[in-house]
This record gives sequence, structure tokens and C-alpha cells, in this order.
Amino acid sequence: MPTTATRLITLILLLQRQPGQKAASLAAQLGVSVRTLHRYFGMLDEMGVPVYAERGPYGGFSLVPGYKLPPLVFTPEEAVTLSLGTALVREMWGSLYREAAQGAHAKLENVLPAEQRQEIAWAQKSLVATGMNRADMQILTPRLEVLRQALRESRRIFMVYQSGRNPAGESREVDVYGLFHRSGWWYMVGFCRLRQGIRTFRVDRILELKLLELTFIRPAEFDFQAYIASDFQDIPPVRVRMRFSPGFAYLAQYAKGYWESCEEQPDGAVIVTFHAPDFHAAASNALTYGPGVIVLEPPEVRNLVCEWAQITAGLYRNE
Repeated sequence: MPTTATRLITLILLLQRQPGQKAASLAAQLGVSVRTLHRYFGMLDEMGVPVYAERGPYGGFSLVPGYKLPPLVFTPEEAVTLSLGTALVREMWGSLYREAAQGAHAKLENVLPAEQRQEIAWAQKSLVATGMNRADMQILTPRLEVLRQALRESRRIFMVYQSGRNPAGESREVDVYGLFHRSGWWYMVGFCRLRQGIRTFRVDRILELKLLELTFIRPAEFDFQAYIASDFQDIPPVRVRMRFSPGFAYLAQYAKGYWESCEEQPDGAVIVTFHAPDFHAAASNALTYGPGVIVLEPPEVRNLVCEWAQITAGLYRNE
């Protein structure tokens, strides 16, 4: 909920951005009454912020020409928000933006008063985001660097991409339109020259990557945010049923919030259902529970679990 201090700063910014605003308009933007707005004007006057009013149909409230809001005036909550933001950048982007994030954080702390620095210190100890990436960032960072350069310079890339249908990888040329992070994975969106359409690729599945000299122009009508939203909605999730044996039923209970249904059986076993984005994700989930779980359906996931288990067992036998 906005505090008086937050509203005062917002009021100064509104007046600075657009002089000559009417009292009713300013009050509406701040979510207060006109009477409260005039009280805020009195507070600003006491703080030495020069606000004046012009009468008439074209008049309104403005800051005295030349007045600028002092730089880096933050509420404690805003300071914490910026600090948490730099921490997220370090966590999600790895070494790619680590130095920049650390530098921005150091500059922020250097100009903040003691109250804000205390809030940031508290947030660093109490509000922590971790485990944002499910892939190894040491491997991922060089790929993200190339893809970022391709984005900034509008250059095509060549890659060998591994998919569920082609584990050995397939050569493709792609015009990179954007990068996004979702559920622990980095994705690249671009126009695939092989498929002649816009496609989404998991960055950790790129086996080889090369920046080409060919350039491209991203279509003006392409809406990256809208594509991301629709792309994941259009992929039908895989519905999975698994049975936890009686000795491992407690594991199903521990993760009860993850399942769409969790049914206890007379023999002490538990049958759960959940949705996964694809067969590989479903099989990976099942294998994390070891021999305590049997996939009941779909058959594609059962077969994949069986195949991976046999390969894994063979690796141990061959040692």
C-alpha cells in the first residue's frame, strides 16, 4: 500500500513530467482526494519543493521551471526492490551480468542514507532467491553470450540442436528474436530457416553454436511477450499417473502440493497424477523417486523411463 512518502515522490515526478496538471487529475493518479492533494502541496512547500498554480482554463499545478528531483531519492521499499533485482540478475544470468549487477549494487549502496542501507542489509539476509536455473550456468553462459550478441546485432546463428526426436542433434540456422527464462530453463525464440517458422528452443539443448555474418530484420508486427504467452498455452501438457509403493508413499505426501490428485490405496500405496511439459520432463520426474515409483500412464513415459533405466544400469555394469 502506498505511503505518504511514496505519494509525495510520485507527485513530484508527475509534476516534473507534465506541468500544468489539474488538481482532480493529479488526485486521481495518486488515488487520493483533492483535499488530501492540497495537504500534500503543503508538505512539499515545507520540504522546499517549489510548486505553483496558474488559474484559468489552461492553468494547473507545476514545479518552478528548472527544479529537478534530487537524484536517487528512494523509499526503503524501493531501495530493497533494486537490491533484490540485482541479486536476481546475478542468479539468473550467471557471470554474464554478474560484474555489472555487483557494480550497480555497490553504487546504489554508496549513495543511499543509513536507513535504506539497513533495509538492504536486512533483505540480503532474509529475502533470498536461489535455484533459479536448472541447467549448469558455467555451460550455459557462453551460449547466452553468443545469443545476446546475435540479438543486439540482429545476426543469424548456426546451431546443432538436440530434441526428443533427434538426440544426436540437428543442424539449423535461426534468426534470434528473443531470450526468456521460465521454470528454471532458458529459452531462445527465433525464425527457424529449416522449419520456415518461428520456434522456441531450450538453450541447454544447443550442442553447438556459431554466430554468422548474415543479418536479418525482425518483423515489426512480432510481439515477443504475446508469443511467449501463446507458445506455452498451445503446447498440450502430458498427463502422467504414477504409483508410489507403500514404502515410498511418504514421498508422495511430502510433495502433495505438486500433484493434481493424490489417492491413497488400501495397501498403503499412493497414486498421483500431474502434468509435465513433455515426455522427457515427465520421465525425469519419475526417475527422481528411484524404484519406489511406477509410471502407470502414458506408455511413452513408461517406455522412456525403462530405456533410461537400462542405459543407466549398463553404465554401472561396464565400470
